[in-house]
Amino acid sequence: MCLLRLLLASSLLALASCASAGGTHWVELAGARYQVEVAQDDESRARGLMFRDQMDADHGMLFIHDREEPQAYWMKNTKLALDILYFDSARRLVSQQRDVPPCSAGNACPPYPSFKPARYVLELNAGQAARLKLEDGAELTFGPGIVQPD
Repeated sequence: MCLLRLLLASSLLALASCASAGGTHWVELAGARYQVEVAQDDESRARGLMFRDQMDADHGMLFIHDREEPQAYWMKNTKLALDILYFDSARRLVSQQRDVPPCSAGNACPPYPSFKPARYVLELNAGQAARLKLEDGAELTFGPGIVQPD
């Protein structure tokens, strides 16, 4: 019985270390590091941060698009107020939508566009852009493991 417990415990530890090693991505912006979930396909980009009740202050979601073009995000089924930050292909901040309120109006939720073409979008808890005193041109740095499309 002890051997079974030992094997189970070591298996759980191995699984936990694999999950943390492969599942943690980060970005840096204005000297702050954020742990991010990466949305790189249509399904994950469409779902985004919907239905989340909370997000840690040092977390966010990074959306990677195939092309640099005008983007527009909305808050359908999003329960968190967010800062939506748009970056070009050089990962320079080109547009900001700060303190965007949650929306429970389904398809009637308004869009929040980028005012210039963007390839990357970073969603953070509302207030983070003000806290960092972000200005257009700020550079977004990707940690290892974030795959950038060609």
